[in-house]
Amino acid sequence: MSHNTQAMSERSSYYLQLEEQFGAHNYHPLPVVLERGEGVFLYDVDGKRYYDFLSGYSAVNQGHCHPKIIQALVAQAQKLTLTSRAFHSNLLGTYAQFITQYFGYDKVLPMNTGVEGGETAIKLARRWAYEKKGVPENQAKIIFAEGNFWGRTLAAISSSTDPSSYKGFGPYMPGFALVPYNNLPELEQALQDPNVAAFMVEPIQGEAGVVIPDDGYLTAVRALCTQYNVLFIADEIQTGLARTGKMLACDHENVRPDILILGKALSGGTMPVAAILADDDIMLNILPGEHGSTYGGNPLACAVAIAALEVLKEEQLANNAEAMGQLLRSELAKLQSPFITTIRGKGLLNAIVIKHSNPDASWDLCLALKELGLLAKPTHGDKIRFAPPLTITEAQILECVAIIGQALATLA
Repeated sequence: MSHNTQAMSERSSYYLQLEEQFGAHNYHPLPVVLERGEGVFLYDVDGKRYYDFLSGYSAVNQGHCHPKIIQALVAQAQKLTLTSRAFHSNLLGTYAQFITQYFGYDKVLPMNTGVEGGETAIKLARRWAYEKKGVPENQAKIIFAEGNFWGRTLAAISSSTDPSSYKGFGPYMPGFALVPYNNLPELEQALQDPNVAAFMVEPIQGEAGVVIPDDGYLTAVRALCTQYNVLFIADEIQTGLARTGKMLACDHENVRPDILILGKALSGGTMPVAAILADDDIMLNILPGEHGSTYGGNPLACAVAIAALEVLKEEQLANNAEAMGQLLRSELAKLQSPFITTIRGKGLLNAIVIKHSNPDASWDLCLALKELGLLAKPTHGDKIRFAPPLTITEAQILECVAIIGQALATLA
């Protein structure tokens, strides 16, 4: 038996060493080497099964390798994967009609990654400011919330308040300004500048540790943006697509952003697919040749995204996320762990805050969880996100909370 355990760890070690030697050192993953996924489960190279409590940072809302999404992927991959936008494909118009009707916007601009979605939204907002609002050329400002995270391009880090994102990568993008998250008076003051084009905000701040604003915040943001003729850009890349118990996190307050950014679960975790949705008044200010992407709107992405969106509604995953999220938070509270100071979340986007004399307690807890068959990852030191696929069942939630209780006991 011990020989077998040794062999298993050697197999993992082999892959870890390959990455260490030949890959850039820009991530610090948990020491687990994954080989297969199905539904809420992941399997490592030794065949050990884990509950996935990160869901690829909410890219795998529909569960790993969802049969309907994989079927769409394989069928389209055998027909046509890429034309570039130099030509039309039979799927782009079909997808554009599907997603715009799904979310209630006039137009979609397809891109690949979430961060490209953010960049596109900002370009749209700047162009709108010059064409429609009358902002002088090169004077447009975009306001962001402190604690935001929308990627690591030079523009994204230029809006960041996290030194690990921006330090040593300057100079930074001009025309960006920051206000505290969940602070309406400071936002209103910033919006009074006539050169402000847009306010870009996550309805719930994911990477910051699932920071949820006060009830009514999004409603007030919508009203203020309307009042000052500023575009409301909702970054729903992580909070959208049923994750928080509604199709969009903005739906909790029935607010409609001017520009909606989607990514991650738009492909069910199979490939990078992002979408920027807006009405004609905003979208049609960008003309041919002024923005684009080789892979954006490729036929493979279109087929996959339609299937991924259909699964969310067919399986009522928003409803399940709402119910299972409430169960998860209430069961975590019953653990009454002295090491958990906060349990917060909406739907199945949740986080706990760990308090312990050991500064590495959150990392150690995630290592203990891994040993017990559950994968989660700390963010910002003392916070751990709990965000399983939205297909998770009541019995599985109860089993996972028991695992979390066991792991917490190792911190003593």
